[in-house]
Amino acid sequence: MANHKSAEKRARQTIKRTERNRFYRTRLKNLTKAVRVAVASGDKDAALVALKDANKNFHSFVSKGFLKKETASRKVSRLAKLVSTLAA
Repeated sequence: MANHKSAEKRARQTIKRTERNRFYRTRLKNLTKAVRVAVASGDKDAALVALKDANKNFHSFVSKGFLKKETASRKVSRLAKLVSTLAA
């Protein structure tokens, strides 16, 4: 373990960041999965609701510094493209 005061603080910060990032990573996967499951079931309304929720959350992850803006846009774009296949 850490022997210096500053090293102890860094260890505490690392634990907090790890927990926070794990939450965001899990949330990201679950939101993506919700859209994909809705599309697979053919439920357009559920897919649109899930896509809207994913879009909102992905961009909030950008503001928190978890994702880069381009990454969030790319992920949302791919999900939107997937949902648009239901309309056709």
